[in-house]
Amino acid sequence: MIAFDPGCTVARYLALRLAELGITHLFGVPGNHLGPFLTALRAEGDIEWVGTPTEGGAGQAADAYARIHGIGAAAVTYSVGAFNLLNACGGAYVEQVPLVAVNASPPYEQWQNQRALGLLTSHMSPRTESNLDVYRQVTVDAQAISHPGLAPGQIDAALTACLTERRPVYLEVMEDLWDEPCPAPEAPIVPRERPLGARGRTMLDNAVHAILTLIEEHPGPDGRPRPIVWAGEETDRFRLGGQLTDLVEATGVPYCTTVGAKAVLDEDQPQFHGVYNGHASHPDVHRIFKEWATCRIGLGAWSTSKNLGGEQSVGTDWVMAAHGGVSVGTSYFPDVQLEHLLPALQDALVKAYGSGGLTADYYAEAHAHARAHHGVPGQHPVTLEHHRAALSLPGSPSRTPEHLTYDGVFDRINHFLGEETREDWTVVSDAAFSLIGSMNLSLPAGGFLSQVSWLSIGWSVGAATGAALAPERAPARPMVFVGDGAFQETCQEISTHTRLGLRSVVFVMDNGHFYGIEQMLVHPSYYAGPDHPEPDFYNVLHPWHHDRLAAVFAGEDTPAHGVRVTDTAELDALLTRLTDPADPVNAGPLLVRVRLHRHDYPRAMAYKVPKPGTTA
Repeated sequence: MIAFDPGCTVARYLALRLAELGITHLFGVPGNHLGPFLTALRAEGDIEWVGTPTEGGAGQAADAYARIHGIGAAAVTYSVGAFNLLNACGGAYVEQVPLVAVNASPPYEQWQNQRALGLLTSHMSPRTESNLDVYRQVTVDAQAISHPGLAPGQIDAALTACLTERRPVYLEVMEDLWDEPCPAPEAPIVPRERPLGARGRTMLDNAVHAILTLIEEHPGPDGRPRPIVWAGEETDRFRLGGQLTDLVEATGVPYCTTVGAKAVLDEDQPQFHGVYNGHASHPDVHRIFKEWATCRIGLGAWSTSKNLGGEQSVGTDWVMAAHGGVSVGTSYFPDVQLEHLLPALQDALVKAYGSGGLTADYYAEAHAHARAHHGVPGQHPVTLEHHRAALSLPGSPSRTPEHLTYDGVFDRINHFLGEETREDWTVVSDAAFSLIGSMNLSLPAGGFLSQVSWLSIGWSVGAATGAALAPERAPARPMVFVGDGAFQETCQEISTHTRLGLRSVVFVMDNGHFYGIEQMLVHPSYYAGPDHPEPDFYNVLHPWHHDRLAAVFAGEDTPAHGVRVTDTAELDALLTRLTDPADPVNAGPLLVRVRLHRHDYPRAMAYKVPKPGTTA
């Protein structure tokens, strides 16, 4: 017989379990079905409710919070709220983000009336499992809770799956169930990791042996091994940054990251060779990664279109360890977990090549080779440090105003972050040109967030809320880069920044009210000069004065400011103001409308633009 605890209810049980997981903030939009749970949550006092203007914004905030903290949660009301949250949950599913989606549904009585009489009340659908069925497509566990005695087991099962699979789960709870008594929490919620049995050990050993064989079969011209590691998203999602650091430091092997794993380690690490993103990579990084290195070892990296930047596949000289298996050339080793592979590969590389035996500066090596065989190509960096220095402009302000460009803005921001500001920042980059432009910023570990596979435009504005509230990054200010079209999707979330007093800086990249990335993807010939055709009509936006929205959201006790920058001198002046704690722009969120020419685009996208005399 179930032992009910008169001091515990379903609402309290869920609140206690979320707090046990270290969740400090719950994001969402309330509704009458959700009210009893929020009342219990407040009574417990461990988790702060953060009401957002939209359910989508709540999901974005919970997503970013989870990327930093390890798990996040959002709560909404049935159908009208749940379907708005669905997009964020879909993105978290694709990008392996542990997110708990709580959906409060109509009470049991109303469901009985619907079944018996066909009576629909607010937010209900004739398809009684419509919400549950939809969320089954974007979660690793979806539970509809209608019995207080079963509620603890269903909640625990979902939360365990969330931690184990690092993907979203769904809890649908009837309104009249929240205040019902249920058994109290017992054993703590912990992930159930896949055990490494004898069969798995053999598969792991075979995979490591195959990787070493690949390295040996692809030496450089001097006979020395020349591998490069491509660290990816799963090193972050599975909290393996420490193991990756150990591998790099013990072996000395040079490494790049994917865009999605940017800043998973401190980018001042001596072996960090840049962000590799296919044809969209910085030319120096692309040359080192694809031409100088003789084999590529993907550790937790996803072979997505964004990570491969226009390339359609990896080659036979690649290793791709992700999604619970390892591809080595044309061989595949299933059921090899990344957390087991990293230390095993480290031990094998040290045994084969000695401690630090793979240490190399591939920029210096490639430069020396070019000098010896082809003369010195002046545009190529002499060393890794030379490459890093080339990413940052000199610190002196511009003497004459010049038109802003995407590359100019991010070059200037790079110098600001590295040389001028004393504050910690979390860069939150939206999809499209903002993401491409920001990927070469030099950042400390944990200093970058982006949604690089789902690519829901406007994600960054809501995500900045979660980034600011996650305990691990709480001292850092969010710095958001978002396109003007993307900003129009989620601008309401600036209200949450203002309400909470977040000192975010949101750069709205206004390229003349225009979906630049869509034009690039559909008709890149638009960017081939000097005679530019008219853009496709569907890519033209209604113009906004984005900076003026700050006045809409500001209150007497909740300041917000907006500015417009149109040239390099104005950008320099603004960045100077950001270093002054007494300046009013640092008292709350700051909206910065960055005016760019409609035909400008990041240099990393040049590979898509047809050359004069060619067709797209």
